[in-house]
Amino acid sequence: MATVAEVPVLDSVKQFISAPKRLLIGGEWVDAASGRTFATYDPATGGKITDVAHGAAEDVDRAVAAARRAYEGPWGRFTPAERQSLLWRVGDALLARAEEFGQLESIDNGKSAAIAQGVDVVWAANVFHYYAGWATKIEGRTVTPSVPWLPGTEWHAYTLREPVGVCAQIIPWNFPLLMASWKIAPALACGNTVVLKPAEQTPLTALLLGEVFQELGFPEGVFNVVTGYGDAGAALASHDAVDKVAFTGSTEVGKKIVDAAKGNLKKVSLELGGKSPNIVFADADLEAAIAGSANAWLFNHGQCCVAGTRLFVEDSIFDEFTQGVAEFVSQVKVGPGLDPATQLGPLVSQEQLDRVTGYLNQGLADGARALTGGGRIGTTGFYVEPTVLVDVRDDMSVVREEIFGPVVAAMPFSAAEGPVAAANDSEFGLAAGIWTQDLSRAHRVARQLKAGSVWVNSYNAFDTALPFGGYKQSGWGRELGEAALDLYTQTKAVNIQL
Repeated sequence: MATVAEVPVLDSVKQFISAPKRLLIGGEWVDAASGRTFATYDPATGGKITDVAHGAAEDVDRAVAAARRAYEGPWGRFTPAERQSLLWRVGDALLARAEEFGQLESIDNGKSAAIAQGVDVVWAANVFHYYAGWATKIEGRTVTPSVPWLPGTEWHAYTLREPVGVCAQIIPWNFPLLMASWKIAPALACGNTVVLKPAEQTPLTALLLGEVFQELGFPEGVFNVVTGYGDAGAALASHDAVDKVAFTGSTEVGKKIVDAAKGNLKKVSLELGGKSPNIVFADADLEAAIAGSANAWLFNHGQCCVAGTRLFVEDSIFDEFTQGVAEFVSQVKVGPGLDPATQLGPLVSQEQLDRVTGYLNQGLADGARALTGGGRIGTTGFYVEPTVLVDVRDDMSVVREEIFGPVVAAMPFSAAEGPVAAANDSEFGLAAGIWTQDLSRAHRVARQLKAGSVWVNSYNAFDTALPFGGYKQSGWGRELGEAALDLYTQTKAVNIQL
């Protein structure tokens, strides 16, 4: 890596991380009931950042009780317009403190502070603004019933969209602030209360967000944060006083969430793993497709559930195209997130570094060939070379399994056979990309792909108004857009005989 030119850390960020972090329960910052703490680490150096309260089942009980009191008390009396105003102010606060949140996210997660500020924080603010608008637009409808076994009767019937209640929200470490916003904003817009459990690797921006909620005057217990490990998440998922659990993370853990939630049959939504196909036809704009296909799996250091890590390229351009991708990624600037020149930061943890390098070693041992990359960078921090693998087979782990790092496996396809069967040959179905100048082909292939999001001549083309979620083992339900309101409301039918 080149010489590091890090930007100065804001005094507010230094002050925030200078003291041990506590749990936010019922509007109060409290220690874990056990008194235990755990450390969170800087992925750029491996050094300790600060200590964080180690929440567990007893703390979950306290947080759920606080959320229930708020739901049945003051928050339940807030009008939609009052909820709208508060949520809008959260978005404004995020924008006003974007540099602070961006730096903190970079220190805790490893991602570029510039990208965290300009993408993650700005988008999180947009999510709060978007769902603030929905708070006043959650509506029922009238229905004209026909009751054939009661002839001559008249009825007035209507439906109500009501909040679910107390929502447990368990978020991942790859987009800590952004994934929190995707869950918190629609839940509160609908009138629910929240207990948030951030990933143990990246708890800091969730705690800073808790300070924002306090400063803006949300009633005590509307938003609670319990930091901790998987046992805290399990306690939330199984809690009989929780009405809804939302989880983003691995498919393996998602299945455990479902099992834990069955006790009281709480509502469950899941955004899980992916191994997304990215398809390049020979007629594509190759310059745009090379850059777009590289960024499809480099984005967020490859730690992205939709990453286009299975690259299918039409055989007539395969060698030219994959070499172009390899040359593109070999020029990417790797470094710490606080370096403004950094394009690719470290992985989030030693555990993730071991996971990704383990897959690389296995892939190379199985016969894959690296056009570029293939290993770790240096010995300080959790850096991995961006890697383009060719000569892969569809039975290799690097092709079948989610690596969650900056690694792509490239495979040719013939014009006669097409790429769809191979692209759909996966237990996942989260996203897909198509690169072609043939509009009819783009529409046809988009319909054939088993994926919740399909991008044409682009990748990672998200928008807050568009629903997001997966087919198959990539999850249940849809976040973002109007669709997310279904996750946090239930419908009541009222029928009155006149």
